[in-house]
Amino acid sequence: MPGSPENAELLALLSEEAVRNSTIPREPYQTYNVKRGLRNADSTGVLVGLTTVGEVHGYIINESEKVAVPGKLFYRGYDIEQLVEGYRREGRFGFEEVCYLLLFGSLPTETRLHAFTQLLGRTRRLPDNFTEDIILKSPSPNIMNKLARAVLGAYSFDERPDDIAISNVVRQSLELTARFPTMVAYGYQALRRYFHGQSMFLHYPDPSLSTAEGFLQMIRPSGTFTRLEAELLDLCLVLHAEHGGGNNSSFTIHVVTSTDTDTYSAIAAAIGSLKGPKHGGANARVPEMVADLMRHVSDPKDDDAVRHYLGKVIDGEAFDRSGLVYGMGHAVYTVSDPRAVILRQRAAELAKEKGCLDQLAVYEAIDRLTPEVFGQKKKSEKPLCANVDLYSGFVYSMMDVPPSLFTPLFAIARMPGWCAHRIEEITSGGRVMRPAYKSVVRKSPYIPLANRHVARKVEG
Repeated sequence: MPGSPENAELLALLSEEAVRNSTIPREPYQTYNVKRGLRNADSTGVLVGLTTVGEVHGYIINESEKVAVPGKLFYRGYDIEQLVEGYRREGRFGFEEVCYLLLFGSLPTETRLHAFTQLLGRTRRLPDNFTEDIILKSPSPNIMNKLARAVLGAYSFDERPDDIAISNVVRQSLELTARFPTMVAYGYQALRRYFHGQSMFLHYPDPSLSTAEGFLQMIRPSGTFTRLEAELLDLCLVLHAEHGGGNNSSFTIHVVTSTDTDTYSAIAAAIGSLKGPKHGGANARVPEMVADLMRHVSDPKDDDAVRHYLGKVIDGEAFDRSGLVYGMGHAVYTVSDPRAVILRQRAAELAKEKGCLDQLAVYEAIDRLTPEVFGQKKKSEKPLCANVDLYSGFVYSMMDVPPSLFTPLFAIARMPGWCAHRIEEITSGGRVMRPAYKSVVRKSPYIPLANRHVARKVEG
């Protein structure tokens, strides 16, 4: 809309009216026992479905009380710690194996894994004219929006886009899993060219490389990377691949899939969900917060100075004034996030190689001190632990991966999990999701135009 003073004044008035007539007080939520955020009063999630894809375990219920325990994450019943230990012990990359496990429900044989990995490699290249018509013709300042558009654009390159037979959905899932890294890498190159005034390098994906290796090859002008960099990126992809059906983006997949819509629409909706800073977008905020800490704390090795800064963040007086310490806390994990525990250990190896041990100490101080400061500020004994976002952003930064790619990397990792949940909803759901909302607006008679005035209409 044109930015004239008249338009600006009208927009301000309309915005005030929208807020006035859309804001619902807290009391009715309590009166009608509404599960805000689909959370129970004790912060546990409302049970809305069953899944075999993933399981997140962060507490137990003992005699009706929530008891904190060290976090556990399972993919198709397999402990993530054992999965990571297994492929690392054999000197392999793990993301392709995890993709197979999540999509098909079992660990592949050596022969099947080799064939599956080759299939993904052969499929990474985008269809003819896709890059020019879908990615480069309308570059976006945010790669997540470009990724959603690219996924929706892929609908037009599919001969059977609306067929929801499982065989067709599996094909679509494999193609999207393979092509997501290429879509993201080319979206990033377009961002560099059209918004940052930098050169654009469109490397063809190398089918012989793993997903992590191939992505690093496509985003870097030289196409080079170290083995440790590829291993750390592969680990990040493994740790982000799945997180149960209750996280916002996977739940979005179930909701949208329940309407029998096409795969591309469902995945695009999940991308929009993941973009939000309260979900996948948090990993990009962590390095920004740490940079702000470094600007305002003269000695990051001084725990008292770091405590003071964290206290101001929690009070909404520092960084983005949200009151959030990004990378800390989780809806399910209480004592520990197993993903953060695993990644922190390997991040130390990369920090040593890159000469970033001082920066690692800052992240570890945030990890160590935030629970104490949060407890004091909020007068709470609720356990608080670092989540995977605290260390994934640091790992990406050490590899010179720009923040604009942090959340898209999360999307690349989560694709097989999303597709597994879509397949599960098609095979086991059967009913369109339709929860209830109770109207709390007063009933009003129609008012003639000459007699109208702006009034609050939401009941208190």
